[in-house]
Amino acid sequence: MRLIVLLSFLVSFSGTLETNANEDDINWQEAKQFWAFVSPSKVDPSRVDDRGWSRGDIDLFVLSEMKKNGLEPEDDASSEVLIRRIFYDLIGLPPSSDEVKRFKEDADEKKYERLIDSLLERPEYGEKMASTWLNIARYAEDQAHQVGNNVKFFYPHAHRYREWVIKSYNSDLPYDQFIRLQLAADKIEGTVNEDLVALGFLGLGPQYYDRGRLEVKAEEWEDSVDVVSRGFLALTVACARCHDHKYDPISAADYHALAGVFASTQIHKRELDNEDGAKTVIHVVKDGKAQDLPIYNRGDVQDKGEVVPRAFLKILSGEDPKKFTKGSGRLELAEAISDPQNPLTARVAVNRIWQMLFGRGLVYTTSNFGHLGTRPTHPELLDHLAISFIDEGWSVKSLIKKILLSSTYRQSSLVSSDKRIKDEENKFYSYFKRRRLSAEMIRDSMLAVSGQLERGDSGKESDLISNQKNLRRTVYGRISRKELDHYLALFDYPDANIHSSSRDETVTPSQKLYFLNSSFVLARSSAVALDSVTEDRASSVEKIYRRILSRPPSMEELSNAIKFIESGKEKEKERWAGLAQNLLISNEFIFRD
Repeated sequence: MRLIVLLSFLVSFSGTLETNANEDDINWQEAKQFWAFVSPSKVDPSRVDDRGWSRGDIDLFVLSEMKKNGLEPEDDASSEVLIRRIFYDLIGLPPSSDEVKRFKEDADEKKYERLIDSLLERPEYGEKMASTWLNIARYAEDQAHQVGNNVKFFYPHAHRYREWVIKSYNSDLPYDQFIRLQLAADKIEGTVNEDLVALGFLGLGPQYYDRGRLEVKAEEWEDSVDVVSRGFLALTVACARCHDHKYDPISAADYHALAGVFASTQIHKRELDNEDGAKTVIHVVKDGKAQDLPIYNRGDVQDKGEVVPRAFLKILSGEDPKKFTKGSGRLELAEAISDPQNPLTARVAVNRIWQMLFGRGLVYTTSNFGHLGTRPTHPELLDHLAISFIDEGWSVKSLIKKILLSSTYRQSSLVSSDKRIKDEENKFYSYFKRRRLSAEMIRDSMLAVSGQLERGDSGKESDLISNQKNLRRTVYGRISRKELDHYLALFDYPDANIHSSSRDETVTPSQKLYFLNSSFVLARSSAVALDSVTEDRASSVEKIYRRILSRPPSMEELSNAIKFIESGKEKEKERWAGLAQNLLISNEFIFRD
């Protein structure tokens, strides 16, 4: 049994040491005054002396906080830096040297906005966005456990959900509809068959053997409550399974009211015969028999308390939350979460987008807006973005474009040592923070600059490491709960057993060894060299630099590269590949400014 299962057991066991609190002990009036439960309010940004720096309201909110803390913003980054930054943030791939050249030479002041618009319409945009959402949805194609050859709980058609997510981002599906389809596509009138796979958000979660036992079902209900509440609301509702939440106004009754929705939902398995005689299993999410759950005191399914009607969280409802009465209640839950009056949903969504673009959210704890989470560094800006997000039809593309057009986003990452000391964590966004590329971006970028990246429709997933012929984007690689791909694990891809809202950025000797010895990296290096080298060494060096780093070499770099090629005991072809490898594993390639 994997660690996650053991931890779940330990949490349940520790709950037996606690006294189950009564939700009447919660002061609901006082609880509703906490910032996250107060509806966003529209505030005009403070007018400050910006010397022409601000390009919009976002900048005015940010600059106001800078000024309060004795900080000044940085100038715009160079054209070469900005185009690379935007390419990675929108499509997860580097620009070609020709694209950099055209952007740099374009004198039209609208070129920046045109670039954003063009990248938002490329199919690679959806692939990039899906990489983030699939972690939130704890996407995987198998389970953490397997008995013998029994794979009945594996998901051979999981890729259909992944493709739906990609398509949804590319079509700019309104975020409120994005929520509703993933929770209740089968209950929404007029839903087309292609959108039914959105239910994979619920259906692809961890499942355990001996599923008929109530104890096992309770574990699966907890997973659903957790991924829905943290993913859409940034609340840790699952912490109230055994007793009232220790820090937030979420009672055990709240937890069981939501768990009842998923107890009334079935993951139906159906075997299909393939043409080759083999069998495959498809998983279908549908309503089962509607049932309200009793409160299982201290998490013990044998110790039943009062029955709790299915309903939404009391803190986000009125004094008497409306009961869910339509089937399982999934549609009513989806409507409650996506309601524009819900104070959390839009805030959580825009905060995740801000995190994606700046490295962390305006609320650092992107999946915990409760009392143990951090307070927003710029609460008025967060509310401003949330309100405009709703007013503009929950359009993710419009939100991203608004942020990218700001001076805050365009700032240089080159700052003085004094400022780094004064704003070490970049809490006030007084410069742009340099970040390492994600595991997907590193691999995809190496394939792209080598000219070997296979684009287009995905098809089924494929192993990344064992299948050396897999040259597709990493988002189409197989994600395993049982044994995560070695490369992904090495570069901080999160555990697919649970919801994950952020990535670590570790620096380990194993990563450097991978760059030096990996057959994948060596093959990409050889491909770049083979496609760039001519009889003119200086020209060949310049081609390799432009191809990998999107810029020409300096005179010193050119001289050193030629000396490297002309020296050494290896064959010249190997030295050219070595030069390409040195650039592929350089910080300039692996990081984006």
